[in-house]
Amino acid sequence: MKLSDFDFDLPDQLIALRPASPRPASRMLVAHGSTLNDHHFHDLPDFLRAGDLLVLNDTRVIPARLFGQRRRLSDNGETFAKVEVTLLSCDGAGDWLALAKPGRRVKMGETIVFDAELQADVLSKGPDGIRLRFNRTGADFDTAIARLGAMPLPPYIAAKRAADAQDKQDYQTVFAKHSGAVAAPTASLHFDQALLDQLRAQGVKTTHVTLHVGAGTFLPVKTDDISDHKMHAEWGRVSSEAAETIANTRAAGGRVIPVGTTALRLVETAARETGEIAAWVGETDIFITPGFDFRVADGLITNFHLPKSTLMMLVSALMGSQEIRDIYQHAIANGYRFFSYGDSSLLLPEGNDP
Repeated sequence: MKLSDFDFDLPDQLIALRPASPRPASRMLVAHGSTLNDHHFHDLPDFLRAGDLLVLNDTRVIPARLFGQRRRLSDNGETFAKVEVTLLSCDGAGDWLALAKPGRRVKMGETIVFDAELQADVLSKGPDGIRLRFNRTGADFDTAIARLGAMPLPPYIAAKRAADAQDKQDYQTVFAKHSGAVAAPTASLHFDQALLDQLRAQGVKTTHVTLHVGAGTFLPVKTDDISDHKMHAEWGRVSSEAAETIANTRAAGGRVIPVGTTALRLVETAARETGEIAAWVGETDIFITPGFDFRVADGLITNFHLPKSTLMMLVSALMGSQEIRDIYQHAIANGYRFFSYGDSSLLLPEGNDP
């Protein structure tokens, strides 16, 4: 398939710069096959039933944009220059891949000083960014960046306004637990605790998985033939408890509905080897395009995605390419708000009755 198959025209005014408040007040387009209905996210309990399972991504977004000074030692003493660092991903040794601005001036062997308590050595520099080793790890590192960092808003928001204190609350789910993401699992931003409690009271179950969303989620597809595209890898974990809950739900006839493309990609990764969901941990670069054989997900809760993105390909795989074109045409015509802080959709392929 061609990249142009997943393109559409989006009016600029439909890109949301702030979320709805309260969270469940956002709009929700319910698509059951080709049938479309307009609702709000607080109506979600009307479309789920006892025995259904929501799979939630409990990653926690770190305030990954840091501002510091490069410190370089020379025969003339120390020299300093301002630099902005955006953390991208952490490897098994605790070192961070990051982007620096201005990046061309950063040199291997320099130290970047963020304040008296936090600094990082530049270990290497390559086409993907710089690799940093911080002088703080674990809880000490989390505390330091919580104090110094700004939320890494998506580029289509950051280009229009700077992150502020409100984003530290808005760009985090109410059930965020495990730190490591540099982008939010945005479909989950529509939940508040009251809505979760209401769903559980009517017998809708939840389980948690963890996928640390990376900045690569915003990278454009540059190949005209989508089969030539290489997906970025992200670290994730499906616990044995979560896998068992998912398997038991399917065995009992309940629907498994991931909340967000991150949760869907993770559970489908965990079912690739045998066809059945199992505990799993590692990096996934699964690329879901039309023709994909879904082994876990019966539906999906998700926001509205960028044109020509891998996420457009994923929802097209789930619902059908023409169906997604119709869904997006309806959303645009009816003024739905798009992207990370935008509105939501409940996607149920034909055969998964609401």
